[in-house]
Amino acid sequence: MEEEKKGRNPQKKMRVSSKTETATFAAGCFWGVEELFRKLPGVKSTRVGYTGGKAEKPSYEMVCTGITGHAEALEIVFDPKKTSYAKLLEIFFTNHNPTMMNRQGWDIGTQYRSAVFYHTAAQRKEAEKAKERAEKEGRWAGKKIVTQIVPAGVFWEAEEYHQKYLYKKGEKSCHI
Repeated sequence: MEEEKKGRNPQKKMRVSSKTETATFAAGCFWGVEELFRKLPGVKSTRVGYTGGKAEKPSYEMVCTGITGHAEALEIVFDPKKTSYAKLLEIFFTNHNPTMMNRQGWDIGTQYRSAVFYHTAAQRKEAEKAKERAEKEGRWAGKKIVTQIVPAGVFWEAEEYHQKYLYKKGEKSCHI
């Protein structure tokens, strides 16, 4: 059975089958976050966009003002038999700075906040455990992690030129 997820362009729908799950993360500029996750085994598709705000059909320019409340985010469709949600969370918490409020590197503003947008109660529980682990061990041990763990809402697909941006430019990463 398949369900369709709508974004900015209702004609372009992301296919999600009953054998896949969806994860949504915000970790600063979405270009580098997408490049990090899109190559992982078990990741079926990725798309960047905006979520966690109030405005309908937000544009990049609107989100950059900070008034819409949206975060730049990545939606990942993955096969849980090939990679677990816990593994995605581990990668998420170790590849950006979850201790910085509304900021990643030079990017400053609420649109660059650290957030996990969970789709199920099980994802929420797993995200809370991962956040606790990150505060107790590894790179962020002893530091306060400010990552929000909130329910997933409407995901508005970003403009086409943002999709797979670094890949299209031949770049491997940017600061995240």
